[in-house]
Amino acid sequence: MPYVHIRITREGASAEAKRELIAGVTDLLRRVLGKNPATTVVTIDEVDMDNWGIGGLPVGEFRAAQAQQETQR
Repeated sequence: MPYVHIRITREGASAEAKRELIAGVTDLLRRVLGKNPATTVVTIDEVDMDNWGIGGLPVGEFRAAQAQQETQR
């Protein structure tokens, strides 16, 4: 029984987007590994942006720094 745990930042992912993630991951496991969709479990956790860090920064600050670097190129 495959178990897939997806974590995303809480930024308003719609119910439809989550349905698409669940269906897509389930189908990928079926196609690539031959796993039974009826026994494939997918969970999605949404994490507040203040509780998610990248490169030593909260994700919002990290993204702002990345955007600033892009505009300087």
